[in-house]
Amino acid sequence: MSILTRLTLPLSLFAALADTKTSAQTDPPDVAAQALTLPPIDCPLQRAGVDPSKLKPFEEVEKYIAFLERPGRAQWQRPDAVIEALGLKGTETVADLGAGSGYFAFQLAKAVPRGQIIAIDSEAEMVRHVHRKAQTEGVKNLRAQLAQPEDPALPDGTDLVFVCDVLMHVKEKSAWLRALHAQMRPGARITLIDFKEGDLPEGPPESVKVPKAEILRLCTSAGFRLEEDRPSLLPYQEFLVFSRP
Repeated sequence: MSILTRLTLPLSLFAALADTKTSAQTDPPDVAAQALTLPPIDCPLQRAGVDPSKLKPFEEVEKYIAFLERPGRAQWQRPDAVIEALGLKGTETVADLGAGSGYFAFQLAKAVPRGQIIAIDSEAEMVRHVHRKAQTEGVKNLRAQLAQPEDPALPDGTDLVFVCDVLMHVKEKSAWLRALHAQMRPGARITLIDFKEGDLPEGPPESVKVPKAEILRLCTSAGFRLEEDRPSLLPYQEFLVFSRP
């Protein structure tokens, strides 16, 4: 059974139960009554009005997820060190912008057992994957959310915005950061992780990278204040923390 079938099958059940006369004829009374009392399914793609038939093929999506989750990534991404450097108390609301397959989102969920993680991505296929994984693994403090590429769609009350290898993909960086600043509450933090310049074993082509000086300029121009710069934390990436005054 495909992921899509597993997600949409319960919706078909609710649609069928909408006609109580038909349901009464095909289901035993106790089964029909029990199904009618089930809570509505909270599917982020359905909520956003996404047509599931328009999504990319599963084979293509699975290949990309496998690339993001490749075992060798942990050696240089150092997720444990990154999580520790965030200094989380365990109660925060954290928005993982451009969460992709949820590589960091699920680890962040463990770091804030009394908080909440919102995994936000503009790719519907990634949102579907994270949503299904969270449900399958019973991760109660993580939810997936679809956003438009130009709008971070940050939830109210976010304490920390986590952005890893995303800024280089944003077309209108200044506008995007200004929108993010406007959506953040005063005192909230944003952690930016992006690839360093130079010929490195990992990372995108040099033409795609955003130089550190440009990241600092863009963020300060958007109204953020630099709080922390840890150039030695990661071998191939910058680790920058800003706050929203």
